[in-house]
Amino acid sequence: MKQTVTFLFLLTTIFLSAQTTADFENLELAPNSFLDGSDGNGGFNSGNFFLPNDYNAEWSSWTGWAISSTTDTLTPGFSNQYSSISGSGVNNSSNYAVSFVSGESIMNSLYQSHPVEGLYVNNNTYAYLSMLEGDDFAKKFGGATGDDPDFFLLTIKQYRNGVLSADSINFYLADYRFEDNSQDYIIKDWTFVDLSSLGVVDSLTFTLSSSDNGQFGMNTPAYFCVDDIQIEADIVSVDFVPTEQLFNLYPNPITDFLQFNSLSNQPTQVAIYSMTGQLVFSSVTTGNELLNIRHLSRGTYIVHVVNEEVQASQLLVKQ
Repeated sequence: MKQTVTFLFLLTTIFLSAQTTADFENLELAPNSFLDGSDGNGGFNSGNFFLPNDYNAEWSSWTGWAISSTTDTLTPGFSNQYSSISGSGVNNSSNYAVSFVSGESIMNSLYQSHPVEGLYVNNNTYAYLSMLEGDDFAKKFGGATGDDPDFFLLTIKQYRNGVLSADSINFYLADYRFEDNSQDYIIKDWTFVDLSSLGVVDSLTFTLSSSDNGQFGMNTPAYFCVDDIQIEADIVSVDFVPTEQLFNLYPNPITDFLQFNSLSNQPTQVAIYSMTGQLVFSSVTTGNELLNIRHLSRGTYIVHVVNEEVQASQLLVKQ
């Protein structure tokens, strides 16, 4: 049976030199709901970024990124894993991204000739309340006396041409290492993190570390939230519409050949990137074409399609 995988969004664009922002408002969400990847699309487009999602249907679980509009800042525990501790996105916007980090989370830039200026970061409610009060799995930060030098650290690095940079940006989501306990804090408001020093990026990686660790690794819930990712780029997205009738790829997963079908008669670039942002295949096609990708190693890739009218992205699995 032929399996067809369609792209998430059509982005009609105008070409200007301006700052673009991935604010996730293009993704349709009812109030107090979330997108956890159960649709099988493998991730989310906003602005000039693709946020991969790995959803496990057997366990109804996910890693990587989810998109949320939930507002619960009071309920502790795993059942509230999708909420920002501020109860909204930046400037009280509806949508924002939540990351559950298993090893690392990757965020791919789809316009790779300009640096990312920065993004806003906040704590997830589950993680915030766990650090503030403790729970069955994690300690209360500061301990019984408040003197324990606890911390929850977000480290951001960049890939360029498939190489992970040694440079990094560190942002403390919580810091109790001060001699004066009154200076201890857990972030509860959206805070801008300047990433301009990383330079031009193909993708960003996010890792979490904590002072609270046990037999199975970090005890602190491995969640944080992101909104309003800013990049200087020449593409300004102005509209988003479904693309089921414009592009499709099959099969997926794939072994050797990828069938690309398009209803557009315009020359279209089909580019395939590794999860670290390295370009591993590129072809310009019009209409339908069978693409030979047998040279690619097994793994997960991002297919990015661009012509004068659209750009779109989709995960592709090579077996």
